[in-house]
Amino acid sequence: MVQNDMFEIKTVSLHNTEIAFSYKTDEELKTAYLIFSAINLPLLTKAGTKLVKIALKLKLPIRGILKKTLFRQFCGGESIDSCEATIKQLAYHRVRTILDYSAEGSDDEKSFEHVTQETLKTIQKAAEDENLPFCVFKPSGIASTRLLEKIQRGQSLTSEEEAAFERVRLRMDTLCKAAYDANKCILVDGEESWIQDVIDELVDEMMRTYNKKRAVVYNTYQMYRSDMMANLKKAFQKAATRQYFLGVKLVRGAYMEKERERAEDRGYPDRIQPNKEATDDAYNRALRYCVNNKQRIYMVSGSHNEYSNQYLVLLMQKHSLKPNDTRFYFSQLYGMSDNISFNLAHAGYNVAKYVPYGPIQLVMPYLFRRAEENTSVAGQSSREFRMVKSELQRRKQANSA
Repeated sequence: MVQNDMFEIKTVSLHNTEIAFSYKTDEELKTAYLIFSAINLPLLTKAGTKLVKIALKLKLPIRGILKKTLFRQFCGGESIDSCEATIKQLAYHRVRTILDYSAEGSDDEKSFEHVTQETLKTIQKAAEDENLPFCVFKPSGIASTRLLEKIQRGQSLTSEEEAAFERVRLRMDTLCKAAYDANKCILVDGEESWIQDVIDELVDEMMRTYNKKRAVVYNTYQMYRSDMMANLKKAFQKAATRQYFLGVKLVRGAYMEKERERAEDRGYPDRIQPNKEATDDAYNRALRYCVNNKQRIYMVSGSHNEYSNQYLVLLMQKHSLKPNDTRFYFSQLYGMSDNISFNLAHAGYNVAKYVPYGPIQLVMPYLFRRAEENTSVAGQSSREFRMVKSELQRRKQANSA
């Protein structure tokens, strides 16, 4: 506990491994140890990913191994029903769930309709369970990225493309209305910069319709983009002028390499922050901006960064906000940063884990990205590894005492 001139700061320890891994059995923790020890070696991760892709392509019998390792660590199940045990397990420790259908389909109308219907099922599930405060969908799962890019470029559409875009708008409205009717919130995931402007316009349209009394629809702001703070302020001014609530999901971002490669290939300045420090600073400034404008902003902080999570705790205390104020949520991915999620939840803060689900073979692209992300983010895999190792040692000592 730290005394400040204006208020008393009650810090939250994020390093209590007993709390962080209280939901894992010894066997599950040992599996996590093996996974993160492997991910901690970039060359091994890269080679392993290639081998798994080849094995899947050749239809070799590795499904059982994947299900007991990577899939079990980062996914809740293959279907909504099979996630039930995970939902209850997290809820027992005061951590809520965001069901995320992470199976990657084709870029066609049949796939878009399938994703829409599956997302509607998650909304229906959320309507029946207080432990599912949010639903989520990825715009590229319900719309052609080629179509969105063409619209963002300002190019003329054919009559067929205009009809396709109207179907996109209808799908998005169907999902947002279903969340509104279920008294739940819905998160719209972020995409690449060359299609994000069109998505922003669609989401703004949904907010004007469904966010009049509270934030139902949340847009995603990827703070590794140098223009994102200005976009957040612009969105707030629009919401304030038109008298609706702004739903904000803050993340650092997920497409940095792709963004930079495209900018270099096409000869335009990339929109990515110059370094990690600039991204961290932008993220924390965005946290402060959202809390400062809490009368109109509802926010989900999607961060695996310990400092940013502690900073949001500090901001909430400074503004005399209760830990369980429904306008503010902390969120991390299932299987990662349990030290943050479970310790914050234990301290009374609102925490919701993104819990991906879907058929194993269809969610493998997601799992590959998680492995690569842990490898590429400085210190991420080593932190996970150290935390798991520390808890295993603690349990061993406790059992031998």
